[in-house]
Amino acid sequence: MKIWQKNIEVNKGIETFTVGKDRELDLQMAAFDVLGSLAHVKMLASINLLTEAELIEVTDALKVIYAEIEAGKFTIEDSVEDVHSQVEWLLTQRIGEAGKKIHSGRSRNDQVLVDLKLYFRSCIEEMVANTSTLFNQLIELSNTHATKLLPGYTHLQIAMPSSFGLWFGAYAESLADDMELMLAAWKITNKNPLGSAAGYGSSFPLNRTMTTDLLGFERLNYNVVYAQMGRGKTERILAQAMSSVAATLAKMAMDVCLFINQNFGFISFPSELTTGSSIMP
Repeated sequence: MKIWQKNIEVNKGIETFTVGKDRELDLQMAAFDVLGSLAHVKMLASINLLTEAELIEVTDALKVIYAEIEAGKFTIEDSVEDVHSQVEWLLTQRIGEAGKKIHSGRSRNDQVLVDLKLYFRSCIEEMVANTSTLFNQLIELSNTHATKLLPGYTHLQIAMPSSFGLWFGAYAESLADDMELMLAAWKITNKNPLGSAAGYGSSFPLNRTMTTDLLGFERLNYNVVYAQMGRGKTERILAQAMSSVAATLAKMAMDVCLFINQNFGFISFPSELTTGSSIMP
């Protein structure tokens, strides 16, 4: 029985088409689903929807599931639709009725939004850290090779004297601009949708400020309707920021392709970093 299922049997073809490969992405979000649930149950206890004993029981069980996820021992069974259902099913199997209470005041709609936003935050942090490493390397190379001359080209025609320092520095500054877009994506991502339920809130007196603080969000998605209307918007803005970084890297890679070929010969790679051809030298 699915969380959303009523007293009818859904056509298997429709169910397969709807679910698709969701489980694959859900496994990537599993740890974040548990983190969202840990914050949610703590909030539920604060408004007396969970007893203190139930909170301890549920929290301990969720932490065990989190450890299983981190150890690579967590799976989503074929009979279970998604990560939310799998976590709730495991809780119910392990601790009984208290496990079912984690869904109180929550819909899968706001639950998946929280999972995605926590996941996106983690991805942004990783991308920013990697970009920062490359930026610092480019600045170091720019300073080291500031006086090494390089022709400046226009339409692949030699035009003006330039330097490797300028070339490395140009891509460092381009990455800095890309991070402005990534910061915008972070700001949109870092808003808490939990408590918006299916788009119209809940009749329970949910403390959304508490879950915002517990999950480290900067602020709320205040309007519960907009919290659901915004589905896809966060992804689109993040994709734009990622594409900006990718465009910078693609342009630099194209420069490297030109500078390494025999007609230019400005740079070279160690043999172990290059590949060959099955027919050409």
